[in-house]
Amino acid sequence: MRQQSYEKLVGNLEDITKQYRLLLECVRKEKEYLIQTNIEKLNEVNVQKEQLLGHTRSLDTLRVTYASDLAQHLGMNTNEPRLLELAQQMGGAEGDRLRSIHSALELLTKRLIEFNRENATYAESALKTVNSAMDNIKDSVTGQKTYQKKGTYRQGNDSAGHFVSKEA
Repeated sequence: MRQQSYEKLVGNLEDITKQYRLLLECVRKEKEYLIQTNIEKLNEVNVQKEQLLGHTRSLDTLRVTYASDLAQHLGMNTNEPRLLELAQQMGGAEGDRLRSIHSALELLTKRLIEFNRENATYAESALKTVNSAMDNIKDSVTGQKTYQKKGTYRQGNDSAGHFVSKEA
């Protein structure tokens, strides 16, 4: 029974690793399309990314279940068991396998975070450029305002008794 729980968990973790690799590829394509300003392809990649994220979430839910099941067979706390704790408890080749998967997932996660930060920078830059262009277009279309402030009020020394005109 313990071996079945371990195999379910490892299979699930391998599926999650595949999903993370696919997500990483999507994020790389997203960066490329942001640089190229290819909106059509960017939208396609975003749809694909959302689908992958949904599938990854469901796999992660299963991971928690499988990890709790394995922790129960190992006599550990089944409340959110950590992968490295499971690996330590398993020992041997099985523990090494879990540690290997953990390090691969950690590396993929770091890469995904890096690419997402870069993509956010590119997206913000593109938005600033588009907003500037929109403001320029708006200014050129709007034209001159009917009422403009042309004159200014000058303050100087007030001296009583000087009339500009005697007519009332």
